[in-house]
Amino acid sequence: MIFSSVFFLFVFLPIVLLAYFLVPKKFKNAVILIASLVFYAWGEPVYIVLMMFSIVYNYISGIEIDYWKGKGRVRQAKVTFILAVVVNLGMLGFFKYYGFLLENINHILPVDISYKALPLPIGISFYTFQTLSYVIDVYRGNVKVQKNLLHFGTYISMFPQLIAGPIVRYADVEEQLTKRKESLAKFGDGTAWFLRGLGKKVLLANNIGMTFDTIAAIPTGEASVLTAWIGCAAYTFQIYFDFSGYSDMAIGLGKMFGFEFMKNFEYPYTATSITDFWRRWHISLSSWFREYVYIPLGGNRVSVPKHIRNIFVVWMLTGLWHGAAWNFVFWGLYYGILLIVEKYLLKDILARLPAFVKHIYTMLLVMIGWVFFFSPDIGSAFGYLGTMLGIGANGFMDSMAVYYLYNNLLMFIVLIICSVPYTYKRFLRLEMGKKSYRSIAMISYILIFVLATACLVNATYNPFLYFRF
Repeated sequence: MIFSSVFFLFVFLPIVLLAYFLVPKKFKNAVILIASLVFYAWGEPVYIVLMMFSIVYNYISGIEIDYWKGKGRVRQAKVTFILAVVVNLGMLGFFKYYGFLLENINHILPVDISYKALPLPIGISFYTFQTLSYVIDVYRGNVKVQKNLLHFGTYISMFPQLIAGPIVRYADVEEQLTKRKESLAKFGDGTAWFLRGLGKKVLLANNIGMTFDTIAAIPTGEASVLTAWIGCAAYTFQIYFDFSGYSDMAIGLGKMFGFEFMKNFEYPYTATSITDFWRRWHISLSSWFREYVYIPLGGNRVSVPKHIRNIFVVWMLTGLWHGAAWNFVFWGLYYGILLIVEKYLLKDILARLPAFVKHIYTMLLVMIGWVFFFSPDIGSAFGYLGTMLGIGANGFMDSMAVYYLYNNLLMFIVLIICSVPYTYKRFLRLEMGKKSYRSIAMISYILIFVLATACLVNATYNPFLYFRF
């Protein structure tokens, strides 16, 4: 089940909200937990067992770590902690990477180990990082152990951010699990966030995504340079509006239930460097790796060689987190190299460049990065990049390129306008302005909902890109 579906909008969500606001406060987490398990089991009922195991195992591990620490038995606490980390990463590794590992062993060694490809449990990358944040913070003493299984299960399985984030650290919602306050104002704000996200996903990402899929299906050598660049631009916008739209919907749903989740995107396509881009893109993932990998390795308070090592480790893991394929690893290392180059070679040069030059530099590198991200393998990625650079391309511009450009020019203009903060700030002024302005904002939200619903009713194309991560 995904948020941008007719069933979720008109059946699942209304029922859950009705139940949530009808029951007494002490039962509200139970409603969220039951709803979350139903939501998760809707598409993959088998993997609900994995989810429940993760909840119970990490709940017990947290209590055990706290118990041993309370007894002053640090060694036993450390053993329990290490075991919990191994089990969590082991589950993630088995379901996400064992096929990738065996495939590479078969290529490297003179063996042919057969294996059955397992469907990836939806959201496992996200909820595994949440369980890890909990056991790590309990072991560090940064949070109190959660002794209520219901509250802990609610945190791990919470359906608003279960399958696509933002990755919510336990420390950020520890008090909200028991002391959050719902209000009409917060519910209204959450509805606005949800509708903006729904508009991003259905009206923008889905529409430009069809253009990308069509261009990506063109055989190598048949696309012109301009066609390849149009396809890359289409994906660049699709993945942003798809993922940020889903994150906005998650934040909005959280507010409806009284929760406050961190913002996951801050207009990344306005960045003026790769470093700036990664402060704005998938903020919760970057924050997680910084807190639990980069800083424990020493961060930037080490020698230059070790700092470079730390960056490479973080970005190799970031790439691998996104998928079990070498193109994702390459994508992660690509950004690691760019960040190192900016830090040690280009920092002063970039500081002197005009803002628009820095922006062009950043977006060109980001678009090149997306080629490795959307390609099925590294060979395909380099083949597509070759076409973008004129190597093996069907000329610079052909009738196909003119067709795609003509039919998508208005959409690209809308996508650019919606990618900058100015548009959102102007809209907020309508929401906060006088009554007539607020009416315009209300009509706009109703229009977004009606148009999105109309699209979904007749939809044959409604992918969610981060399902596979």
